[in-house]
This record gives sequence, C-alpha cells and structure tokens, in this order.
Amino acid sequence: MYKKTDFLPTTADEMKMLGWEQADIIIFSGDAYVDHPSFGAAVIGRTLQKAGYKVAIVPQPNWRDDLRDFKKLGKPRLFFGVSAGAMDSMVNHYTANRRLRHDDAYTPGGKHGMRPDYPTIVYTKILKELYPDVPVIAGGIEASLRRVAHYDYWADKLRPSILVDSGADMISYGMGEKTMLALAERLDKGEKISDITDIPQTVFFTDTQDTTMDAENSIILSSFEECLVDKRKQARNFKHVEEESNKWNGKTLFQATGDHMIRINPMWPPMSEGEIDASFDLPYTRVPHPRYKGKTIPAYDMIRHSICMHRGCFGGCAFCTISAHQGKFIASRSKESILKEAKKVTEMEDFKGYISDLGGPSANMYRMGGKNKEACKRCARPSCLHPKPCPNLDTDHSPLTDIYRSVDALPGVKKSFVGSGVRYDLAMAPTDSPDKTRANAEYLEELIANHVSGRLKVAPEHTSDRVLECMRKPSFNLFYDFKKIFDSVNRKHGLNQQLIPYFISSHPACRETDMAELACITKGLNFHLEQVQDFTPTPMTVASEIYYTGIHPYTGEKIFTSTTEKEKLAQRQFFFWYKPEMRTQITDELRRLHRPDLIAKLYPGYKPTGRPSSNDNRKYNNPNKPNNKKTRK
Repeated sequence: MYKKTDFLPTTADEMKMLGWEQADIIIFSGDAYVDHPSFGAAVIGRTLQKAGYKVAIVPQPNWRDDLRDFKKLGKPRLFFGVSAGAMDSMVNHYTANRRLRHDDAYTPGGKHGMRPDYPTIVYTKILKELYPDVPVIAGGIEASLRRVAHYDYWADKLRPSILVDSGADMISYGMGEKTMLALAERLDKGEKISDITDIPQTVFFTDTQDTTMDAENSIILSSFEECLVDKRKQARNFKHVEEESNKWNGKTLFQATGDHMIRINPMWPPMSEGEIDASFDLPYTRVPHPRYKGKTIPAYDMIRHSICMHRGCFGGCAFCTISAHQGKFIASRSKESILKEAKKVTEMEDFKGYISDLGGPSANMYRMGGKNKEACKRCARPSCLHPKPCPNLDTDHSPLTDIYRSVDALPGVKKSFVGSGVRYDLAMAPTDSPDKTRANAEYLEELIANHVSGRLKVAPEHTSDRVLECMRKPSFNLFYDFKKIFDSVNRKHGLNQQLIPYFISSHPACRETDMAELACITKGLNFHLEQVQDFTPTPMTVASEIYYTGIHPYTGEKIFTSTTEKEKLAQRQFFFWYKPEMRTQITDELRRLHRPDLIAKLYPGYKPTGRPSSNDNRKYNNPNKPNNKKTRK
C-alpha cells in the first residue's frame, strides 16, 4: 500500500509532510491525478522531480467558488504548468452532434462537470489574475493542438492560437519532458521567461521584427485575420504546419494575430532510446492518488495493466492528431525497459496475470523507421504508408514478436494482449527480403493466435476507395486479404475469435450512398457494426481543415463534407441497418436516393418499385443533389 508521500503532493499538508515550504513548480490538471506513465501530468511531474525540483499538482481544481484550490499551495518558485488533461476538453465534454456527454472517464466515479470547457484558458486566466508575476506554461493535448489559428468545431468558428485566448506566457506543445526540463533549468538560472526563445516545441509572443524571421529557416503564415476572410489561406497554413511538424528538422513558424506575433519553434528530434527509457523508468506508483479513496477512474481502469512501447505514428491518417502531437518518427523503448515495466505490473496487488495491452499509438510500429535515416531527415511526407508504403520504410515486425514472447515468458504473466489499433496494412506491406516477409507473417500469426482477447479490433474506417483516399487509408481490398489471414489462423489453432472493424461516417468526401454501400459490403461479411463513430472535427487534422474550408490543403480541390446534424444522421443510420426499427427509415431513404438495388442487398425479398416512397417526409437533406444549399463540392 502506497503512502501519500509516495506521490507528488496535492495539498499544503502533503507538502509539509515532505518538509517543503514552497514548491518550485505547481501543475494544474483537468484530470484526476493518476501516477502512471499514461497520464501527462504525472510524466511531467516525475520528470521534473527526478531533476531535483519540488513539484506539486492540483488535479481538477474548482473554478466556480472562491478559487481556494488555486490559492492553497501558494506561489511556486519557478512557474505554473497548466494542462486540460489527456484529452481535448471539448472532445471530452461533447458528442459529434455537440450534445453534452454525461460522464468523464478521467474523473473519479466518471462524474461529469469536474472541469470547465477549455480548462487551459480558464485555469490560466485565474492564475494570471491571482499571480500576475509568475510564468504560466500551458501544455497537454488541448494546448498542443491549438497552438496556431485553428477551426473550433464546438464554437463553429476559427479561433486564434490558444496562447491569445488564455494569456499564457508560453505553450509547450507535443510530448513535454525535454521542453519542460530545459525551461525549468533556464528559469532556475534566473533567466526571464520573455528572454527564453530558443527551446524547441515552444510557442510564445515575439516581436514583429524577430531577427530569426528569415526565408531559409522560417515560414510566415497568413495572419489570423487573413484566414478569417480567406479560407484558402487557412488551408495553406495547415499544410505548412503539418509538414513542419512531420520534419526531422522543421522550420520556425510565425503568425500575426491582432497586434501580436506568435512564434512556434520546431519540434525536437525524436527521442533516443535512452531518453524515452528514462521517462518510462521513473518511479511511478502506477495507481491513483490516495485522495480518491478507491473510487473508480474509468480511464485508469482501461490502462492500469497496459504497457506503451513507443511514441509517434507515421500513419498520417487525415482524422488523427497523433503525429501533430507526438510526431511521425517512432521513438521506441528498449526491450529491457519494457520487461522492467511488465515485471512491475505483475507485482501490482490487483494483477491477475493478464497484461491488457502491449502497444502504442499504433500497436505495431515498434522499432520501425527509415532504413536510410538521412533520407528521413529530408522528408516532409505526412504519411509513410499513404498513398503506398515508403520504399525506405523498414517494416520488420520481428522485434515485436520477440517482445510479445518475452513478456509472456515472465513469471506471473498468463497472457499479454494487444489492445491498441493494429495497422494490418503495415504488417502486410511488401518487404525488401523474403526473411522479413516471413517474419511479418509470423508476427500476424503470433498476434492472432496468442494476443487477441477473443476480438481483434482493426480500423479499415471505410469501404469506398474515394473516401479512403481522403482519409489517407489503404483500399478496403486489403481488409479482405487480412480477413483471410485472420480466419486461416483461427482455423489452424482451433480458435473462434471475432474480427471487429472500426468505421467512420460523415468523413470529408463521404456521401450518403457511400455509407449505404458500406452497409451492404459489411453485411456481406456478416458484420453487425459496433465500433462506429461519426466524424468529429478536432483541431489540427487534415479532415478538420477540409470540413471547415471545403478545400483539401494539399491539392486545393473542393471536397464535399456533410456538415449539418441531419446530414450526419442520414449517414450514421446505415451503420444500424440490421436493427428492425431502422428498416423503414433506411428503405425510404434509399428509395429517395434512387438506390433500390441497395435495398435488395440489405433486405432480400424486397421488391423495388423504382420510385420514391409516397410517405417520404424529406427528413434528411440529400447531400448527393448538386443543388443542395448545404453541399460543399
């Protein structure tokens, strides 16, 4: 059983237990405090603690009362850190239809309402009002993905960098260990926050005549005001931001907003094995703080016995924010570090022998990267897998197979599972040698036979090649090939496991008939879809920029997107064709779309009339009609 002194202090009494009169750094977080390497506030706190700093944390402060939570620990010696938590608060709070969620996975008991909308803004403004002379550094996913002018789906408008709205002194974007440590060291030496301008992955206000603003090493983005007037300029801005985020050595970005000039320093190079090991090897207790007295924290329950083996993702999916936050280059832990953590998991009081996930942002990118690293350093390609796998990419899965088997061989481990999303297109990609091809086939068999908890979740995302092209995902034909492998391995090992595909509706380029065809195709594969979602535009993704501007940032092409609630519901309904209560609604809609052929595929025995139903109430706008006022071509 851990004591309170085994954690970062959360109260004045806990600080006194440690003999502190003042903290060096105080972190305010929108999440409950879980001392686990999957929770960002714990990672940053432990990193700074290891360097000798006194770090305290205030989880989920009350912003509605007399602000006592913001005052209880007093003023830190160096700075305040602010994070909305492990998710963007608006994704956490609202559905794709902007309806309020009734729970919060990062709060004890799953209770909703323990954080405000946009905690980064709310917490920072309070701290700057109470302690105007103390630097406030905003970090975490919310600040990271809102570091530049961005479309906010919930406000349905373009917003400036969160630096402007919050009044923070600086943003630390991306994974923050190196940034926050460098910043603490500089402030500890007596430098002023306004004079610290050269740390990578930081965003701050600068002079409009910044001497580093040169054509060779920097890009001046269109101003926020220009983007408000011209959506094409916003689209071009996004292309620059994504490309520079995905470079080994990116350029400095500048964007004018009102009277301000915002400077965005490029990302750090990928972490070395030693650096990422050091982060995961910190003395985490791996459990929630005792203040919660055994209350369930749903997000923690999902990952308590999981192990993350790497950071970064080179998939570049159009709807995903991972590369914008972690970068596309993979930073992998050593085998020794992973086994060390696995052994620690086996020693947890509630461990029953099953590791829930050996994975990462994508389950099977461990130790992967370019065969020629110098070529990678010159590359600005946002995806190493789309439109086809890069010939320089080493897709050898044998290190993963070795890790799986080594973890399963540990005393106390009955079985390890892979719960993270598997890129089957990566495991099936052509290789440059027969040995690697065999190794990758062996990996798939190892995965399917020994590391699936009855159901393997994969994400083809759609069945239409046109939509998949926009998503930066491979053709659905590859899913058929993977299903054959999955079924073959099940037969060989006498297993009866399920393949669970994820799909998205209302993604840019997707029309209602695409979803109807998806329903027919998945019915033919005997899938009753469960893992489905409606596209939600989140800051700093290609798909969100298309949703807002109607333009593809890379081609300038106009792309249709469903934007109204009715259009979205019209697409989403086809996920549930198998429910009896949906039959009339779906058949009426398909007749209106003049697709009785699809009705016959979904509901055999139906006799098509070839004309729209007389009781068609036009519930949904038709996104396939060229003259629809809501249509973006």
